[in-house]
Amino acid sequence: MLTDWPPPPALAARMLRIGMRLRATKTIWMAAALLLAPIPARAQQPRPSPGNTNPLGHSEQAIEQGREIFNHNCTVCHGLNGAAGDRGPALGAGRDYSRRKDQAIFDAILSGIPGTNMPPSGLPPMDVWKVVAYIRSLRATASEAFVPGDVAHGEKIFWSKGRCGECHIRGRGGILGPDLSNIGGEQPLSAIHDSLTKAKPQISRGYQPVVVVTADGRRLSGVAKNDNNFSLQLLDNQGRLELFTGDELREVIYGKRSLMPSDFEKTLTSADLQGLLSFLSRQVIQGAERPEESDEEQP
Repeated sequence: MLTDWPPPPALAARMLRIGMRLRATKTIWMAAALLLAPIPARAQQPRPSPGNTNPLGHSEQAIEQGREIFNHNCTVCHGLNGAAGDRGPALGAGRDYSRRKDQAIFDAILSGIPGTNMPPSGLPPMDVWKVVAYIRSLRATASEAFVPGDVAHGEKIFWSKGRCGECHIRGRGGILGPDLSNIGGEQPLSAIHDSLTKAKPQISRGYQPVVVVTADGRRLSGVAKNDNNFSLQLLDNQGRLELFTGDELREVIYGKRSLMPSDFEKTLTSADLQGLLSFLSRQVIQGAERPEESDEEQP
């Protein structure tokens, strides 16, 4: 039996309410389905995208564990504690590195480097990240490393007992030695420590100690800033720069040892030396950080 359309107002209102309840029920079921849908399990070991940092960070604990893993597994090729080995380069040497980002180092250790002597390590990913933290600690500049010690005390040692300011830091202190204003951002902590405690086998150009006797009998000492067969530029101990031609000099005596003391571990207490290291590690010029290299070839 056919009925009239549209339906009476009362019936139409009832049909509208039923439709709304059906749509609401459908929405609830769809939301429930989304909430109850299986969530893909995360990988057990985090692996950030290239260029991201180590998920373990660079804590002292991760670094020490990485050192133990490295010395137990990697010294067949590399040397102990990151030194050069029979088949692998030093990983903590003072040189530029083609792989510096955490992910690039991680990939090289985990999977090896095709076409080189670097094989896959076979280590679990988390152990690899610990080794990455250790290698980065070998390469880090002093400003990036954790350096214990009293910075304020180290500054006092620098200007007083250590007498460092007589030769270093432009604008405050002498100029006989290299500028240390950014040493914490340029040098690893090990290099700074060695410069304070070990004599350099070679003296850097521009800092060669020299004593000259002029043709008129004057005797001057300082460092040779420029020196050739025809002239010598001398920066004397008072910070005065003088240029002499060859015929103005009667005698030139070159020193065999750098003016830089190398026995601070004997002349300073352990607390003094550690404070000095801490102070030097914080000498950084903002914006003068080392540039990033590419992530290719050797780790």
